[in-house]
Amino acid sequence: MALPHNVRRGLTTFSGSLFINNKTRDCGAVQIYHPGHEVLSSLPLQMMLFFNVFYFPFWCLCEGIMLALKTVPTSVCEHSVHQERDASYGTNTPDDSEGNESEEKGDEDSEREEEWDTDLEIEDLRPPHSLCELYETKEPFDPTGKTRYIAACQLYGVVPISYFLRHMKDTELIMKHHGLGPQGAKALSLALMTNTSIVKLNLSDNWLNGDGAAAVAEMLKENCYISDVDLSDNRLGVKGAEALSAMLLENTTVVTLKLSGNEFNDHAAKYLADALPANNKMKSLDLSHNMLADTSGELLGMAIAENTGLKELNISWNYFRSQGAAALARGFEANVFLRVLDLSYNGFNNNGAAALGEALKVNNVLEELNISNNRISLEGALRFAVGLKENRTLKSLNMARNPMQSEGCFGILKSIQANSGAVVEILDFSEIPVNKDFADLCDAVKMLFPNLQIRHGGNATLNKKDQPKVEIQSWFSVEGDS
Repeated sequence: MALPHNVRRGLTTFSGSLFINNKTRDCGAVQIYHPGHEVLSSLPLQMMLFFNVFYFPFWCLCEGIMLALKTVPTSVCEHSVHQERDASYGTNTPDDSEGNESEEKGDEDSEREEEWDTDLEIEDLRPPHSLCELYETKEPFDPTGKTRYIAACQLYGVVPISYFLRHMKDTELIMKHHGLGPQGAKALSLALMTNTSIVKLNLSDNWLNGDGAAAVAEMLKENCYISDVDLSDNRLGVKGAEALSAMLLENTTVVTLKLSGNEFNDHAAKYLADALPANNKMKSLDLSHNMLADTSGELLGMAIAENTGLKELNISWNYFRSQGAAALARGFEANVFLRVLDLSYNGFNNNGAAALGEALKVNNVLEELNISNNRISLEGALRFAVGLKENRTLKSLNMARNPMQSEGCFGILKSIQANSGAVVEILDFSEIPVNKDFADLCDAVKMLFPNLQIRHGGNATLNKKDQPKVEIQSWFSVEGDS
């Protein structure tokens, strides 16, 4: 089929404009080039331009298709990332309809997490926006508290501690020196509220401060399994004492509480004194290495007199002097449950020693008493010895490193000799030099009390009851000569 004349003429004109060597006469016109005029042209360039124009539509179409194909994998990847992120926070997406596959994948992830020892462990949880939301979250009951712990860590902005995650099923959790701080203590306490495994908790030296103590106290109001708590060396202060005292008014499971080295002063003692008479479940309390002074002695003395549960009390390394010591002694005199009492490294002096002697006349339950390093001189020792003549329950007496000299030791031992009902088994006069008179009296007393063991003269070795008598006499003689 022949092309129309006008179409053919147009094509011929177009090709003639591209290829200057085309000298056909199809167009009815002959191109005449005058001599002397050089025509510059490039056939390859003209062909390249021709084919570019011809294939340009196809190139545009292919580029569009390729761009469309490239955007599909990107969308799929972004969707997967969003899906994983939503899964890590516990939110449901429309693709979560296949629940069985998601649960199986979650179980596999949990197993892999347990194989790693890292502080960056992440559970499939959405971080709660508030504490109320965390409490209201409806999750299956978790007897370890792991689920709540991860959520609480996200809430308070702290890193989960892998040691806790590994040992939350143990009966004893020892987390000393972990640097928890108040925020870490809050997250940990939220987890322990529902934990049913741990019965002994040691969080000593973690810089909990008052806020951390408040969080632990709130936890102990809810937890009914933990019975042994150590919060020593955490600088709890007055705020911590207030929170823990409020806990003791409600808690009925804690039987051992160690609060040594927490900067408790007379203001803190007020809160502690309010809790002691009301709590009859706690059996052991450690308030050593604090700043409790005479005012604290008066407050605690009255509380101890009314307490009906404590069997062991440690208030060593405080600031009790004569007045506070006398008040404490009156409390011990009235108490009929306390078995072990540590008053060492205070400043009772002679008046305090005398008050303790009077208490021993009446108290018929105390078995162990430590009053070492209390500035008790010869006078105080002799006044204290008066109570030993009547006491029938004391088994262990520690009066080491007091400036009472050999005569003071002699007076103590003489009182025990005069008490036919005495049951003393250990006398500790460490680092107090004695003379021959004491050595001779010791021999006589041991005839009456063959189970009696004595430390003295800076020698910590006990005089065993089965040692030959001649050997004991010789050893005492050497001590006396020295």
